[in-house]
Amino acid sequence: MRAMSGEHVTEAVAGCLAVLRAAADRDWRSVRAGRVEWDCHTTAVHVADDLVAYAANLAGRAQGAYIPFELKLDEGTDNAGLLQVLETTGALLAAAVVTAPPDVRAFHPYPFRDADREGFAAMGVAEVLLHTHDMAEGLGLRYEPSTELAESVLATLFPHVQPGPRPWPTLLWATGRGELPGRAPVTEWRWYNNLVLSTERLTLTGVRPAGARDLALGGDGGFDWIGDGPEEGTRDAARMLLKAYEAGVHRPEFTSFTLVRTEDGRAVGALGFHGAPDEDGRVEIGYNLVEEVRGQGYATEALRALSRWALARDDVRTLYARAQKANTASQGVLTRAGFEPAGAIDDRLLAYELHA
Repeated sequence: MRAMSGEHVTEAVAGCLAVLRAAADRDWRSVRAGRVEWDCHTTAVHVADDLVAYAANLAGRAQGAYIPFELKLDEGTDNAGLLQVLETTGALLAAAVVTAPPDVRAFHPYPFRDADREGFAAMGVAEVLLHTHDMAEGLGLRYEPSTELAESVLATLFPHVQPGPRPWPTLLWATGRGELPGRAPVTEWRWYNNLVLSTERLTLTGVRPAGARDLALGGDGGFDWIGDGPEEGTRDAARMLLKAYEAGVHRPEFTSFTLVRTEDGRAVGALGFHGAPDEDGRVEIGYNLVEEVRGQGYATEALRALSRWALARDDVRTLYARAQKANTASQGVLTRAGFEPAGAIDDRLLAYELHA
């Protein structure tokens, strides 16, 4: 799995065109697109419309709503012309993804009201893959995208879905288009872009499974780190996230966040949850900073923001954290963020809690 990019968009669209060109001489308006309610012509227009809308929102830095326009074909456009429109709108989204800075986020309604360039690339690829499948099914054509494309879409937009033996059948199952042995049929589904929270000096950027895997393997997770890069605690958190994803118990809102300094876009640390809340609404939280920036209040600032977000939810009632007895700096961070001592865990660790 790799972080989604403009290259993925280009590859997905090329695969779509290669399949549909084999049926360009047929009447797409008279053929239903698989299990969806549209005919194949309407479905192809829908894909093109989504691609250009995603490109416009990302390039135009849309906030709060889609850029107010929609795609309309010229009267009399045939299937060959429609395929040209698909190719062009795909190229526009790929270009928008390539040229967008990593910190740019633009409007998309689900689930957190925005997405970054990686999210828009993944959404565009998902639209292409899934609806090409629908059209190919209706037209009686064979279609299967590359394993990497399907795997990357799952890891980017479906972090709550346990990976299956093969990514493509798993993606079809996750979107109500197929069956998967041992799993119940999916009748309703949504994808998830990553959560991002902002403070005065930081952006808390939710880590996706692909980024977590890179961090776990010694990489940078797609971030520009200050100093010698992420601390081992950041890599441990990434391994925990990846393990939860592979087990199918990861909840993308209760993830690990990379702390990105707003002034220069450099990553300075990590903060996040050690899993989802338990049945009592209790969830553990942890954090660490790159050594070069300690003592500047970043950890406290980030912890306050994430605590406010968590305790505003109905499913969280208690935040729990641990600090080493010898680490007075960490204890200070917790205290300044509103946590209160909750006793000793053992000879080495202290417990702290913050209640809703």
